[in-house]
Amino acid sequence: MTASLRLLCLLALSLTLAACSNLHQRETLEFGGDPAAWKAHRSAVAPLTHWTLQGKLGVKAPQESGSGTLFWLQQHDQYDIRLSGPLGRGATRIQGSDRGVTLEIAGHPPASAASAESLLEQQIGWRLPVEHLLWWVKGLPAPDSPSRLQLNPDSQLARLAQAGWTVEYSRYQQVGGLTLPQRLQLSGHNVLLTLVITRWEPRLAE
Repeated sequence: MTASLRLLCLLALSLTLAACSNLHQRETLEFGGDPAAWKAHRSAVAPLTHWTLQGKLGVKAPQESGSGTLFWLQQHDQYDIRLSGPLGRGATRIQGSDRGVTLEIAGHPPASAASAESLLEQQIGWRLPVEHLLWWVKGLPAPDSPSRLQLNPDSQLARLAQAGWTVEYSRYQQVGGLTLPQRLQLSGHNVLLTLVITRWEPRLAE
């Protein structure tokens, strides 16, 4: 191999490694976008751990379908999610942290468990992947398991496959200098969830 050819091979390898290093170790980029731009977007949004959001949540499940409103208060690792309307058989409140999760449904005694997803499936018959949704609602894959990503032309998530769920992002919005999802759809485990966020109030960690 000539010196010139060796130099070209080393350069190509360096560029490939640089592009891969822009991705999280558990992320696989399947299609679209610019890895460096995705890394910059992810770095800007990841510090967001405090927020209030409001929106509409629709559910299609084998035993139940409906829609309702959602209010979500997030303070670091603690969350307070409230659902109202036909969804969740009346007013529903999910409070959680790294110490566990409590579910309150109107007319029923509170129930507690270590996982929100398993607790909801047990109590109302369908899953809401709250622990992963903490990341997905920001337009990021959760860092605890492998993920497959497809990016849109602006190098934000267009499609995410993770933990048995597929998340599709069809609309984003600018809020306080951040680009955050406005409409996303989750499918998996015989459930289709559609979330439309009507109001984002993000705060960076203090």
